[in-house]
Amino acid sequence: MLRLLLGLLLVMYGGAATAQQLGPPQSLTKSAPAKPKPKKVKRTPPKKSPVAREMFAAATEPAPLEASSIGGYAKGCLAGGVALPVNGPDWQVMRLTRNRNWGNPRLVDYVERLASDAHALDGWPGLLIGDMSQPRGGPMLKGHTSHQVGLDADIWLTPMPDRILTPEERENMTAVSMLEDPFTVDPEIFTLLHVKLIKRAASYPQVARIFVHPAIKTALCEQAPKVGKDKSWLAKVRPWWNHHYHFHVRLSCPPGEQNCQNQKPVTGDLGCGKELKDWYAMLKTSAIAMAQPGAKRWKGKSPLTMAQLPKECDEVLTAGGFEPPNPDEDEDADKPAAVVAALATKEAGPPVPILTPAQLFALTGKGDGIPLPDRNPKR
Repeated sequence: MLRLLLGLLLVMYGGAATAQQLGPPQSLTKSAPAKPKPKKVKRTPPKKSPVAREMFAAATEPAPLEASSIGGYAKGCLAGGVALPVNGPDWQVMRLTRNRNWGNPRLVDYVERLASDAHALDGWPGLLIGDMSQPRGGPMLKGHTSHQVGLDADIWLTPMPDRILTPEERENMTAVSMLEDPFTVDPEIFTLLHVKLIKRAASYPQVARIFVHPAIKTALCEQAPKVGKDKSWLAKVRPWWNHHYHFHVRLSCPPGEQNCQNQKPVTGDLGCGKELKDWYAMLKTSAIAMAQPGAKRWKGKSPLTMAQLPKECDEVLTAGGFEPPNPDEDEDADKPAAVVAALATKEAGPPVPILTPAQLFALTGKGDGIPLPDRNPKR
């Protein structure tokens, strides 16, 4: 009996010990101490980069640095800009209050030579010069996305008068459109003399591109044989929107200017085939849209900030102690006089012609093609 009692005690003790060994270790059953919550750190939002266009427009003098085009045609600036004289033997500068007759010395030399050669060799009366660049280049308040590095120039297709224009005339005179409708030039206005001028402008090796309205490009393709056997110059002449009262010359980067960014060179394609066909398809779409009631014009992309320009443009903007305004910081501050003057200037030329109701009907088959005034004749 005693043995039986001792055996039962041993079994009960061994089971309890086994159960204790199978359980979790004592140290793991205790809860871990709570970690202190991290303190919230107030982060200051990064400072927004200011919009560049008013800052560059406020600079009325060039950056006193070595002449250099910095960045790309639509994202850059100009150091050491040179002003084209407002009057020359074969040219006159228009819209003087814009102060956009500045450029890389390469551009100023080109304009002066083109004016002289076109007058002496082709009989062109003289050039009316539109926008080139601002004194320090950079984005403009309105009118262009390019013209930022001092290598672009707009040249009116209106011949220069045989007298010196007054400052008032230069502000208010409107360039003549070459278009008869959104798709064709007016043969009474666009003449063989215009073809010779554009050919002359494209003939210099430093010219990278010339931009004209697609209808003008078509006329050039058709009339090129009348101004010589060589048609290679046509490859540089490219179609682009709204260039119907002027042509836009773009020069390649000057040799040795490492911070200047060229476009890809044009190919040998004269651009008189598929490219023009594609452009006319786009012109048709645009013309139909613009003929609709309440049509809105394209507003363009968001303005460039200083952070989007090459870093060298910060030095260009402030060189010589110039302190540019920052309208993003003080919206109530008065705009600099140069900015006010540039904003107030009149557009250089008329808008592209709008389709008449009859033309719209011919293109779309919608409506009856009868102009609205004729539907409600006066009694």
